Amino acid sequence: MGSARLRPMRGIPWKLLVAVGLTAVLLDLPFPLAGPLPAWRAMFAWFALVPLLAGLLGLAAKYPEKKLRWQLGWSFGAGWLTGALWFGANCYWVYNTMHTYGNMGAAMAAVCLLLFSIYLGFWFGVFALAVALVRRATLGRRYAWLGFAAIPVLWTAMEFALARIPEFPWDLLGYSQIDNPLLMRMVPWTGVYGVSFAIAAINAVSALFVMSGKKRGWFPSNQPLSNIGALLSLWIVLPLTSHSLVGIDSPKATATAVLIQPNLDVIADDVWVGTEWDRQIAQFQRLGAEACGSFAAGMPETGAAAAETKCEAGGAVPSLIVWPESPAPFRGLDPKFQSAMAGIAQADKAPIIVGNIGMDVDAEQNYQIYNSASIVAADGRFVGRYDKMHLVPFGEYVPFRRLLFFAHQLTQGLSDLGVGTERKTFRIGGHRYGVFICYESVFGDEVRQFARLGAEVLVNISDDGWYGDTSAPWQHLNMARMRAIENRRWILRATNNGATVAIDPYGVVRQSISRHQVGALAAGYGFNSEMTFYTEHGDWLAGLCGLASLGMIVWAFRTLLRG
Repeated sequence: MGSARLRPMRGIPWKLLVAVGLTAVLLDLPFPLAGPLPAWRAMFAWFALVPLLAGLLGLAAKYPEKKLRWQLGWSFGAGWLTGALWFGANCYWVYNTMHTYGNMGAAMAAVCLLLFSIYLGFWFGVFALAVALVRRATLGRRYAWLGFAAIPVLWTAMEFALARIPEFPWDLLGYSQIDNPLLMRMVPWTGVYGVSFAIAAINAVSALFVMSGKKRGWFPSNQPLSNIGALLSLWIVLPLTSHSLVGIDSPKATATAVLIQPNLDVIADDVWVGTEWDRQIAQFQRLGAEACGSFAAGMPETGAAAAETKCEAGGAVPSLIVWPESPAPFRGLDPKFQSAMAGIAQADKAPIIVGNIGMDVDAEQNYQIYNSASIVAADGRFVGRYDKMHLVPFGEYVPFRRLLFFAHQLTQGLSDLGVGTERKTFRIGGHRYGVFICYESVFGDEVRQFARLGAEVLVNISDDGWYGDTSAPWQHLNMARMRAIENRRWILRATNNGATVAIDPYGVVRQSISRHQVGALAAGYGFNSEMTFYTEHGDWLAGLCGLASLGMIVWAFRTLLRG
C-alpha cells in the first residue's frame, strides 16, 4: 500500500523544483536588498539562470515517455513559480508600502504582494514555455544549437513584454551591471536590453556546460563543443566582471544646480497651517540659495569621501533650483503657491523646477489634477508645466477599477490622476532641460524622448519616501543611472528624502547627500546635445528579439505538430 501511494510522486521533476528555488535566490542577489549594491554581488547575475535553464533543457530528455503537454506544463509552471518567487523577494517593499504608508492591514498587504508576484511571475512562465518549445522542436536534430541560442533572444523579449504589457520593467537583468564600465559601453547603442541579452547568453552557454557529457541531443557529439563553449564563457565573463580594464570618463561640470531634499513625512497631512507655511517657504528660499556646501563625492550611504563646493566671498548664484516631488501642499492654481515661488525665484535670482499638483479647469468648473513639475523663471514668471505621463498603478490611478470592486481596502481613497499628453523640454538660461517624474525613470524608451526633443540635461524629481528603508530607493536610483548612460546626459535627481544625487553621463554618482535629512545639494553638472544611437532608435534590440521570439514559437509549434 505504501509504495502504491508513493508511485504517483515519481512523475514529479523534483530537480526542476529545486532549480526553481535556487534560481529565484541567485537572481535576487545581484540587485540591491536594503542599501546600495556591493560590486561583488553583481557576479551572481552571470549564472543565476543556470539552474532553471538546465532543468528546462533537460526535461524533455529525462522524461522522454511523457507527453508533450506534460513537459510544457511543467516548464511553464516552473518558470511561473520562479518569477513569482523572484518578484516577491525583489519587490518585498510592496508589502511595506501598502502596510506602513497605505494604511492597509498586514493580511491585505501580504495578499497584495502575493497577487503582484503571481501576476508578474506569469511572464517568466511564458519565457520558460518558449524555451521548452524550442528545445523540444530541436531535440536530436542537426540544428539543436538553436535550443540554447534562442535563450537570450527569448529572455530579452520577455523583459520587453514586461515593459509594454504589465508596464513594470523593474530590475531588468541588465541593471545588475550598472557599475560595470566595460559592459556599460554598449548601453548607448542597445539600452539596458543589450546588457540583459549578454548576461542571458552567458547563462545559456553555462547551462550547456552543466549538461555536457550527458546525451541530451544538443549535438551529434556535444562534449567538445560544450567544453569550448564553457571556455569561451570564462574568457568573456572574466573581463566583463573586471572593473580595472576600462577607465571611466569624467566629464567636466560647467554649471551648478541646488537640489533640495525637504524630507517631508509622506503620511502626514499635506497642510501647512498658519506659520508653518511661512516657515517652510522661508526654508525653501534659504536652501535654494546654498550654491556652496558639503557633499559626499559618490553614492550616499557607502562611506564616499566628503567634499565641499567652495565659493568666493559673497556666495554664488545657482543656475537652477529643484524642489522634488513631495507631499508639500503646492497646488498649481493656488495664488499663494504662485506668489511664493515667484518670490523665491526673485530672491535667489535663479529659475526653479518645482514638483506640484497641476490643475486644469474647464468651462463648467470641473477640475482635472496632475502630478506635475512647474518651471519658474528667475524673474518669477511661470513659463511652463510638465504633467506626468506614466502614472503609478494603485498609487496614482487604479487599473481595472470595476473588476476590483470587491477590494474596498485597496481602492478606497485612491483617485485617478490625469495623464499628461505631451513630453516637453524647457529653455532655462540658454539651455534645454527635460523633466521626468518618479516612476517614469524606469522606462528608457520614454525618457530618451526628452533628449530627442533637445534636452541637454535631464532632471528627475521623485518621492521615494513611500518605500521606506527598503531596497526600492536604491533599485530606483540604479535605473535612473541607466537613463544617463543610454542618453549620455547628466541627470539631476532631487528626491523628498533621498537619494538626492548628481549623475554624470556615464552613470556615475558624482555627488550626493545623506538620506532622511533636510538639506540641499550644490550639484555640478554639464550639457550635451549629441544624440546616442539609443536616443535616436530606442528599444530596437528588444523589439527585434520580440519579433524573433514570435517567429521561433510559431516555428516550434508547427515542427512539433508535424512530428
